[in-house]
Parts: sequence; structure tokens; C-alpha cells
Amino acid sequence: MPQQFLPPEQWFASLPTAYLAAFGLITDESGRVLLVDPNYREHWTLPGGVVEDGEAPHLACQREVAEEVGLERTAGALLALQWSAPRGRRPKPFCSFVFDCGRVHSGVAITLQEEELDGYAFVEPRAAVGMLDPALSPRLAAALRAREEGGTVYVT
Repeated sequence: MPQQFLPPEQWFASLPTAYLAAFGLITDESGRVLLVDPNYREHWTLPGGVVEDGEAPHLACQREVAEEVGLERTAGALLALQWSAPRGRRPKPFCSFVFDCGRVHSGVAITLQEEELDGYAFVEPRAAVGMLDPALSPRLAAALRAREEGGTVYVT
């Protein structure tokens, strides 16, 4: 008996989905990490945010970095990819991409997106990892390691 396949629209609708976010690792000339302080959560984070429908993650990173800190940066190498299981009110997994957005001079002009951010800082790498939510700090640690050693780190 021949196997029956679902019509493409039904098959695609049956596939699991996930939320996507993209962030940029930006450091100054001494290696300090650019962090932003969101006004809607307790911990600091990297510049970045949610990938819009149909948007490529590297382009979302560039858009979010420009929106949040006013820097036009090219999303370079993918440094880290973190998969986070559903939790709390979030019913689906989150996949977060961290791209290398290079180095800037510590005196670079930062223009904050005031609707979402209360501040920014260039922070020593070890301290920066500690300023992130504990569920997200492995993402930054992995991205820093990947930049130093080359390659991409998958974080679960």
C-alpha cells in the first residue's frame, strides 16, 4: 500500500516551532563587553532582541544593535547558539544567536533606545558574565570563548 503524505501546508503546520533572538558581542579596545540594562528585566544583557517573522538572525542582530545602541555593525561570525527549553509562561523553546559584531573604541557614541533601555556599560568579561541572568550567562561565556578560540559554541 502506498504511503500517504500530508499536503505541504498541513505538514508544515504540524512541525514544532521555536522563538528566535539575535544578539551582538561588541567589545572595546581593551576587551570589555558592551552590555545594556533593559528597563523590563532585572539583569543586564547583550544588545539584541527578537528575530521578526521571516527575518534572518544575522540581519535581526544588525537591526537590534542599531536600534538599541545606535551602532551600525555587521553581524560577523556566529559565536554561540543557545537553546532554552520552554519555561514559565513561555510555551516554546527559545534559540538565541550571538554574532561577533567586532570591536569599537571605548569612547564611541552610544545612543540608547530609551523606550527599552536604562543604560549601558563596557564591562570586564568575567564581570559581564555575572551581570546576566544565570540562564543567559553561559551564552556570553561561550561567545567570548568562541571569539578567542575560533568556531561556534552550542549552549544548552
